[in-house]
Amino acid sequence: MREHNCDFFVIGAGSGGVRAARMAAQRGARVVVAEAAALGGTCVNVGCIPKKLYSLAAHFADDFRDAAGFGWQVDGTRFDWNALRANRSREITRLNTVYEKLLVSAGARIVTGWACLVDAHTVQVQTDERQERFTAAHILLATGGRPAVPQFPGCEHVLTSDGMFDLEPFPSRLVVVGGGYIACEFASIFNGLGSQVTQLYRGDQVLRGFDADVRRFVAQEMRKRGVDLRTHTDVAAIEKTSEGLVLTLADGGHLQADAVLYATGRVPNVAGLGLHAAGVTQGKDGAILVDKDYQTSVPSIHALGDVTARLQLTPVALGEAMALVDKLFGQGKKMMGYDFIPTAVFTHPNVGTVGYSEAQARRQFGSVSVFRSEFKPLRHTLSGSSERTLMKLVVDDASDKVVGLHMVGADAGEIVQGFAVAMKAGATKAVFDSTIGIHPTAAEEFVTMREAVPK
Repeated sequence: MREHNCDFFVIGAGSGGVRAARMAAQRGARVVVAEAAALGGTCVNVGCIPKKLYSLAAHFADDFRDAAGFGWQVDGTRFDWNALRANRSREITRLNTVYEKLLVSAGARIVTGWACLVDAHTVQVQTDERQERFTAAHILLATGGRPAVPQFPGCEHVLTSDGMFDLEPFPSRLVVVGGGYIACEFASIFNGLGSQVTQLYRGDQVLRGFDADVRRFVAQEMRKRGVDLRTHTDVAAIEKTSEGLVLTLADGGHLQADAVLYATGRVPNVAGLGLHAAGVTQGKDGAILVDKDYQTSVPSIHALGDVTARLQLTPVALGEAMALVDKLFGQGKKMMGYDFIPTAVFTHPNVGTVGYSEAQARRQFGSVSVFRSEFKPLRHTLSGSSERTLMKLVVDDASDKVVGLHMVGADAGEIVQGFAVAMKAGATKAVFDSTIGIHPTAAEEFVTMREAVPK
């Protein structure tokens, strides 16, 4: 590898790129990382982290309302949008610095600029001062994804998730278009912060791909909290007027809004990467095609994370990065497992899930048993809130293994993370039944469900 001026060139300093670069450098590889934007990628700057911070902020509105049932008088509460924005910005800047220190302390070099492939071993970076060329034994493409907005009259007036954290002014009326993670999360967040939120989705139910009971239940809870969630609804056009934005719907109806968020999907961030020049094969929406070892059609070039459009989750990119680095600079024993990957949706209330939905399990295993519980959490026996919690287990009858675990309720992500370990280890329903619950908690419900839903 000494014929090249670095061993490993990483394009993109998001979660996957930073992890790969740091681990490779710690193993003694000569590593260069190129990034044109802030370190940390989507997750740190305009994704997971700021979105969770805003979700936590929105939950305080519930806490203030619930406090009265517990004897607390909370008067005169006022939300300061500018203070939240400033505090979030300060925290993200701190995280950018942390990422820089992690890379530099590991021995990696950071180059700020736009990188593109020249050939199988050459990368050109356009910095503010000049163009710089590097040759590398191995190149990693970890440029993530970007929001996609469909073309229609007035589409230039809409926002994407990238622009939601610094809106000025705070929108009194917000329309969210879409039904996936991002749409549902932002609808919940801005509803909690005080916006009048209308969510439009052209499908029959939000969160496509999740368990049907989860989809129905979370939609019900979001509506109870005040989100005007409308399915089978699409936007035909948007016009900017002195009164704000006027949306013309496909059915001829109209809506007025101060801001419109389009969260209708993300596509791989591949523009300007020079993939064609290097001979890298692409798939749908430009996704970079890779094999099980994250190798592209060009043996020296690899890709992982959202740019491959497989599972668009930060922890997946981190796991793939660890496996790739071990293959290139280690013993090649570390593998990324794609079964039983847990995930959470930070709606209000939260969704947490791991494994198969009921429908997927029936297709995969044939005969399954379903255990389902819906109840009012202990907190809300005094708070006066009508919020309810859903928990569901899906069990393969042949092996007795729990193959699906789903929850809608407070701290669902925290609870499901722990159960994901058990499911990864192959826990059976008998193991769940023999586990003593922690009382009183919502989580204990998962180990006390005894009666299956009639088939």
